[in-house]
Amino acid sequence: MLALAAWVVLPDHMHMLVHVSDGDISSIVRRIKLSFSTNLRARLGMREGRIWQYRFWDRIMRDQDDLNKHIDYIHYNPVKHGLIDNPFMWRFSSAADYLKDGYYQSDWGVREPIEFEGEFGE
Repeated sequence: MLALAAWVVLPDHMHMLVHVSDGDISSIVRRIKLSFSTNLRARLGMREGRIWQYRFWDRIMRDQDDLNKHIDYIHYNPVKHGLIDNPFMWRFSSAADYLKDGYYQSDWGVREPIEFEGEFGE
């Protein structure tokens, strides 16, 4: 089983937090990338060309604090890369859902830059 907990798609990479109860994570990521690429190519009329990097980083969440930091990192990523000033305005993200569900205050990531310490795969 696969449950997508948090995600963001940017022009040159994506981040996702998934709960995998069975299966090989490499196969799961490959299928997600293939499905996304196939749909994107069809929408853009592309016949070939690489969409994603070949590699990916996986990580096991150690506790609730680790999980929360990764959710925040994922949602702040469009701001970090200078694509937008408000993480909740990025359409290609689960951030707005988390705001709606009360996980975030409406000014989170907007008032001042957020610095993240630790390993996040970039």
